[in-house]
Amino acid sequence: MYPGNQLEHLRNCIQPHSNVQKKNYRQEKKRVAKELFSALKDPSVVIMSNWLKIRGTLKSWTKLWCVLKPGILLIYKTPGSDHWVGTILLNACKLIERPSKKDGFCFKLYHPLDKSIWAMKGPKGESVGSITQPLPSNYLIFRAASESDGRCWMDALELALSCSSLSKMTAKSGRDGDQSGSSESSHILQLLQSSALIDQDLLNDSMLENHMENDANSDKSEREAHEDSDNGANENGGRLTEESDMDQSDDVCLQATVFVEEAHEEMGEAGEASQVETVSEENKGLIWTLLKQLRPGMDLSKVVLPTFILEPRSFLDKLSDYYYHADLLSQAVMEESPYSRMKQVLRWYLSGFYKKPKGLKKPYNPILGEMFRCCWLHPQTDSCTFYIAEQVSHHPPVSAFYISNRKDGFCITGSILAKSKFYGNSLSAILDGKARLLFLTRDEEYIITMPYAHCKGILYGTMTLELGGKITIECEKTQCYTELDYKLKPFLGSSCNVNQISGKIRLGEDVLATVDGHWDSKVHLTEKRTGQQEVLWNPGPDIRRQRLKRQVVQVDQQEAFESERLWQHVTRAINDKDQMRATQEKFVLEEAQRQEARERAERPWNPRLFTFNSDTNEWHYKYPDTEAWDPEHCLLQFEKDGVIQTKEKSQRQRSSYTYSQNWAAQQKVSPTGSYCSCR
Repeated sequence: MYPGNQLEHLRNCIQPHSNVQKKNYRQEKKRVAKELFSALKDPSVVIMSNWLKIRGTLKSWTKLWCVLKPGILLIYKTPGSDHWVGTILLNACKLIERPSKKDGFCFKLYHPLDKSIWAMKGPKGESVGSITQPLPSNYLIFRAASESDGRCWMDALELALSCSSLSKMTAKSGRDGDQSGSSESSHILQLLQSSALIDQDLLNDSMLENHMENDANSDKSEREAHEDSDNGANENGGRLTEESDMDQSDDVCLQATVFVEEAHEEMGEAGEASQVETVSEENKGLIWTLLKQLRPGMDLSKVVLPTFILEPRSFLDKLSDYYYHADLLSQAVMEESPYSRMKQVLRWYLSGFYKKPKGLKKPYNPILGEMFRCCWLHPQTDSCTFYIAEQVSHHPPVSAFYISNRKDGFCITGSILAKSKFYGNSLSAILDGKARLLFLTRDEEYIITMPYAHCKGILYGTMTLELGGKITIECEKTQCYTELDYKLKPFLGSSCNVNQISGKIRLGEDVLATVDGHWDSKVHLTEKRTGQQEVLWNPGPDIRRQRLKRQVVQVDQQEAFESERLWQHVTRAINDKDQMRATQEKFVLEEAQRQEARERAERPWNPRLFTFNSDTNEWHYKYPDTEAWDPEHCLLQFEKDGVIQTKEKSQRQRSSYTYSQNWAAQQKVSPTGSYCSCR
């Protein structure tokens, strides 16, 4: 034991030494940070630059100019900084040589955990890169002209990868900036997301000093700091905080897809206005050129349509319009009588039609193998409806879909064959197929068909879009049956004759009620026995405000063949009103699809998520789960890689997780949207 005066003397000696260590630590971190910023901003700090061929998701090669700097690889369309394509974060990457039968030398940069390797912003703060063919998110395959050139690139990349350690700051610095879950890349990703490379405020000494001081004065050990970073991931990743079983929560969150609330939903005008469009003289010329190739009765599925008539989203996306009011199905399951359930199913069916694009627009024809996924949270029932769709055939074009909400007791499966017919001054888009709605707790199946879309006034008059044809909703078990007639406007009809529907609900041979109104506005139901009339459906402002919020996968986290990412360049060009660029980008995708078909030759296409039943001539989801929800054993439902699945409770699980609790908590955490991967 030290005597009291010796111990005090020792403290006095240690204290100044500790302060010196902290000061040196802060200065060193400040110096390293400045080195990183300088390397990223200084055009003279370049390890290597040259042309490389890069393989896209559509299996074709694009020649791009690559600039290698410490920690990052910048990709441009041309030498210079005007046509930036993307930035690779090397500290998140591994490098490997890739054997190839073609000339040259191939190597691959990839993230070992299949996370995104791309920065969100460009070196000048660009949020949108130059247009090229779609590139993978979690890897890139490069081809150098010769083996010697390839070896030089490999050596240079090894050097750049080692330089990337300069950019490693504390784990906390990237907690809010990295939504991909990769703590390694969070620091630089946050810098790029906030345009750090051009924001001088981030380079001032006071900010750097404050950051280093906070870190240096922390009493936490490295292990504690790592645990704190994990807790931050729990908050930002939508993990649950139930004390009864945190391991269960972590396990599910590692598996589940992360969804965020859709930032913006485009809605056309209510009423007839959104179904009428006057074509400009310039576009009339394009239509005439197209019509010269057509004959009445011709199928338009193989005709390349001009981009000005395209709605900037895929048909797979458009099919999801029916589920913004999926909570009506949650209510339908709870109705006691077959007639009440049928009324509620019909109400839900009508809810899918009033959302219209601005003007007369047609969604993209999906690429073979294209996939779209999303979900909707149900605040009232604390559940989630998941939607999965895949393009399973190109000729003929068939889209298959599967929807599931086991907790609320329903699922839907089906497929649509989209056919178009040209009649001279009009054309029809026929949706041939059916959906099967299953109520899990009642073992009831409702078979549903679709109306067709009819566009007239192509050659002369005003172009107008309407819905027509008879649809049915039929439940064999209860013998309850609905028939609706979508009526086209008669030649001498007035505006009140637009979008009319009429129909009836039967139980066996008995008519229980009649239905009439307009499918985009008010629909009345009249009880046959009592003559009592009620408003079955009226999508006014109150109903529109009750639309469920759709949750989507962020573009940078999507797979290469997911709709939004696959079509992103076409969509951007259409939104920019650049028809020429949109046509070029659309041609890139279509040509790649033709090339893929030529390479595949006679070999059949095998869809990823759906399989064809030759007995019923229908497509079925490969991973259905139609068991009724058991709250004693079922923990929650989630989706991963297109597979909708249920997490079962472990033996030590005592309390259940809720979607709603974590939904409310996440609203406070995330300013950009809420995650619903595992609530």
